[in-house]
Amino acid sequence: MDHETRLKRLRFRSWHRGTREADLMIGGFFDAHHADLTTEQLDWFEALLEEQDVDIMGWAIGSIACPPEWDGAMMQRMRTLKFVPVSR
Repeated sequence: MDHETRLKRLRFRSWHRGTREADLMIGGFFDAHHADLTTEQLDWFEALLEEQDVDIMGWAIGSIACPPEWDGAMMQRMRTLKFVPVSR
């Protein structure tokens, strides 16, 4: 699959998680960071999308311990939450 098709597929999967909260966190992360992700980072993100939303969100906000295979630089980027839109 070419790079552009892969990005479109990942964007769709990121924004269609099943709950609005997961869409905002996971889709927002993708939209904010996809342009500068390496192939290895895209591989990591694509594999992360196979995990349960409640786990991904818990790892990102720190409410549950993050398994070592997911804990690293990419999860740290996700933990900033600067990409989640907040209406005021």
